[in-house]
Formats: sequence, C-alpha cells, structure tokens
Amino acid sequence: MKDSFKITIPSHPKFLSIVRSITSKIGEIYGINETIVNDLKLAVDEACTNIIRHAYKGDTTKKIILKYKLSPIQITVILEDNGIKADINKLKGRNLDDIKPGGLGIHFIKRVFDVFMLDEKKKKGNRLILIKHLK
Repeated sequence: MKDSFKITIPSHPKFLSIVRSITSKIGEIYGINETIVNDLKLAVDEACTNIIRHAYKGDTTKKIILKYKLSPIQITVILEDNGIKADINKLKGRNLDDIKPGGLGIHFIKRVFDVFMLDEKKKKGNRLILIKHLK
C-alpha cells in the first residue's frame, strides 16, 4: 500500500503549525513511533522555515508545496519552492563547535531523515527530497 497527498501553504511562519499538525496526524494514522513522529514534525518544520528564510528571504507572499508519500517501509516528504536556488554544497549548517543559537536546522534534518537530497533537475527554485526508512 502506498498513499500520497500534497498540500500548499503560504510562506508565512504562522502556517507552520499546519505542517506540524499534518505530519503528526500522518504518524498517528500510520502507527509510527511517537518519538520518530516528533522528530519528523520538527525536521519538516525546520525545512519549511529554511525555505521562508533563505529561498524566499522572508517574503510571506510565496507558496511552499509539501508532498507526502507513505508506504509501510518509508515516509517521503518533498518540499518545493520557487525561491532562490540553493547550493547543495553550502547546505551544511554551522560548525557544531560554535555554541550559539540558530543554524542547527540542517544538522537536525539530516539526523532525522535517512535521505537528504536536493533535486538538481528543478529549473526554478528548489525541490528537497527527504526520506525516512521506517523498517
């Protein structure tokens, strides 16, 4: 069995609660461990926050598309924007020895998801593919 669906949200931080709720509900429906669901929820939230901050430079009038694909063995989340193209080589997050607030989102996303990939084929904007293996 494989299920998928798509949502589009405005690029405003106030809509991130919807993303967290949907991700959480998916975990509940599919019986995913609560600890994993909480990590997924925060990681997807952080990815959306990065789109708002970096791809859209804080512009709250743009759109973020999220696609969820679920199977018994994995969850895939694809995030798309039409903002400034990201350079995969620069998506590293700050040095972990540098103790200060912020800049840890990429580290957290990569820790939660087994696959972190930027689709280079997208001409305008970005398509981030995140995959978490469940078994």
